[in-house]
Parts: sequence; structure tokens; C-alpha cells
Amino acid sequence: MVELPIGKSFENIINWMTDNFDTFFDIVGAVISGVLFVFKSSLVMVYPPVMIAILVGLAWWIAGRNVAIFSLIGFTLVALMGFWEVTMETLALVITSVAIALITGFPVGVWASQSNAVEKIVRPILDFMQTLPAFVYLIPAVLFFQLGEVPGVIATLIFSLPPVVRFTNLGIRQVPEEIKEAAQAFGSTTRQMLVKAELPVAMPTIMAGVNQTIMLALSMVVIAGMIGAGGLGNEVLKGITQLNIGLGFESGISIVILAIYLDRVTQALGARKKNK
Repeated sequence: MVELPIGKSFENIINWMTDNFDTFFDIVGAVISGVLFVFKSSLVMVYPPVMIAILVGLAWWIAGRNVAIFSLIGFTLVALMGFWEVTMETLALVITSVAIALITGFPVGVWASQSNAVEKIVRPILDFMQTLPAFVYLIPAVLFFQLGEVPGVIATLIFSLPPVVRFTNLGIRQVPEEIKEAAQAFGSTTRQMLVKAELPVAMPTIMAGVNQTIMLALSMVVIAGMIGAGGLGNEVLKGITQLNIGLGFESGISIVILAIYLDRVTQALGARKKNK
């Protein structure tokens, strides 16, 4: 029986990249670390009642009274349980990962929507990224960036990237032909039709992709606690390794509250885009 050393070949590729692109990974790590520091400092340094008021006000403005009430009760509970700082650290990790995912994924989705050839290339890559077990992403992230927050962001970024690419591509492709023909009749260029006709119509679908990206990022941030990413993932890991049921339950509740808040706010934001 002939054996194919696929795993060994992949290991050799990773080792080769680590040896030859060490400076590049250092630069990427420094940039991500700087961005993460800005978000984390901005969230943690604000007095908890003030930050809760900001989050509740944002929820009221975007999602309405019920979500605002839930946010007030939920985040107050998080603060009273003593998980406020680690929750803000987790939120900073999610924001950093999602921001980079949107910056890189959105243009790819637009490109795929404009080219069938690009879509055929991108689709199997996204399928692979979405079906690969989440824990596998931790291996190259640690090898390239060591332990800590940066590899956690990298692993989270890669894991949460596919939805924004898929939904951007899908949303633009589902724009009715009548709208495209009307834009062409008024003499719109390809770029003008994309910016002024296709993207506004596709925005609700794109926002659904943003919502899914945020949810995947939050789930991966918890797993990234295994490689020292910190935040609530680290508290969950402590609860597991120490068999501390109370710690595991409280950190889990904090994750649920943060997840529901992000989900409801982004869903409401997508609904507002659809109604405009």
C-alpha cells in the first residue's frame, strides 16, 4: 500500500515559510498587536457603567428598546460577576478579527461577483476553510506567531472570513437584472453601477454575511484561548482544566450575553439597510 505523506509535506511548507518569511510575520504580528492594543485600551479604560451606557444606547438606537433592556441587564450581570475586563478583551479580539476579515474578504467577494472564473477558484477554497476543524487553524498560527493574542486573531480571522466573501458575492449576483439595465441605460460605467446600484441593493445580504462573520469570530476567539489569546476563552479553559464548574458557567454566560448583543445589533443594522 502506497502512502502519501501529505501531512509531512504540509509540515515542510510551514517550516519553510517560518524560516524564509520570519521578518514578514514579525511585521504582520506587530501591526495586528498595535490594532488590538488600540481597541482593547479603548474598551477597557472606560469606566464600566459608562461603557455599559454606551453599549445600551447603541443597542437602543439600532435595535430598539427590547435589545437595549437586555443589554443593560446582561452587561450589568457580566460586571457584577467580575468578568467585565475579560469580556471587553474578547470584544476587542472580535472587533480586530472582523475588521481585518471585512477589509480582506469584501474586495474578494466583489471580485468573485464580477468574474465567474474567480468565483470558481474562490468557492473550493472557501469550502475548505469552512469545513476544516477549527482547532487545526491554531497549529500554523502558533508556528508563525508563537503563543498569545496575535495568533488568536490570525486563527479567528481565517476561520471567520468565508461568510463575508460568500454573502458579498451572492448579494451582488442576486441584484435584479432590471436594476442593472436601468443603470446601464443612464450611462453608468461598471464601477458606477457597482457602487450606486448593485452594492446598495445587495447590502442587506452583505450585512447578513457580516453577522455570520462576527458570530464565527466570537466562537473561534473562545477556542483561541487555548493558545493564550486571553479574554473569556481563557476563563473557559481554566474552568475546564480546573474542573471549576462555577467559573465555566459564569464565563459561558458572559459569552452568551456578548454573542446575543452582537447578533441582535448586527441583524437590526442589516434590517435597517434593507428598509432604506
